[in-house]
Amino acid sequence: MATTAPGRKRSETARLAILDAARELVAADGYENLTIEGIASRAGVGKVTIYRWWPSKGLVLAEALLDRAPVINTRPPAVTGRIADDLRNWLHDWVRVLASPEGSSQIRALTSAASDDQAVAVRLYEAFTAPLHTMIVQRLGHAAQIGEIRSDADLESAADAVVGSLLYRMLTRTEEVTTQRADGLLDLLLHGLTPHSRRSEDPQETADR
Repeated sequence: MATTAPGRKRSETARLAILDAARELVAADGYENLTIEGIASRAGVGKVTIYRWWPSKGLVLAEALLDRAPVINTRPPAVTGRIADDLRNWLHDWVRVLASPEGSSQIRALTSAASDDQAVAVRLYEAFTAPLHTMIVQRLGHAAQIGEIRSDADLESAADAVVGSLLYRMLTRTEEVTTQRADGLLDLLLHGLTPHSRRSEDPQETADR
C-alpha cells in the first residue's frame, strides 16, 4: 500500500484516480510504456502528488492491480471430498481469468514490474503467488489426510507444478492457456500422487515370467 508523508493528508479521490489511470494505461499500452507522467496526466494530478505517495510506477501499478481492482482468482479450492473434481473446477476458473485479455495483461504487467522493482516483487508474492501456492498445498493436505493421495507426497512440489506450469505458458506465450492443458497437468499430477497398494513391478521381473 502507498504511504503518506507525515503531516500530509492524502486525497482519497486523487488516490483512486491515480490507481484507475495506471490500470487503464497499462491495459491499453503495456507496462513498458507506462510512465508517471502519463498516469499523472490521465488522473489529473501532478507528478509530485504521485511521488509523494509511491516511489515508483511499479508500486502504483501493484496497488492498482492487486488492491484496487484485482481480477485474479484467489478463492481457495472447494472441499467436496474429491480432490480431482475440486482442483479441476478451481483450475478451470483460474484459467478462464488468466486466458482473458484483462487477466493476462495484468499478470504480464505485474511480472514486468516485479522484474524492475524488488518492492513490487515482494507485493506480488505476498498478494498472489504465495496465497495461490498455499491454497493448493492446503487442499492437497486435506486429501492426504483422508487417503485420497499419498501421505508422503511432496505437496510443496505439487503446488509448484500447478502454479508454475500455467504461469509459464501464459507469460512466455508459447501456447494458449486452456482448460484442456490444465486437465492434462492435473491428470498427470494426481496419477503420480494416487495411493498404490504395492509398488510397480520391476520390468525385468515381469519379462522373465
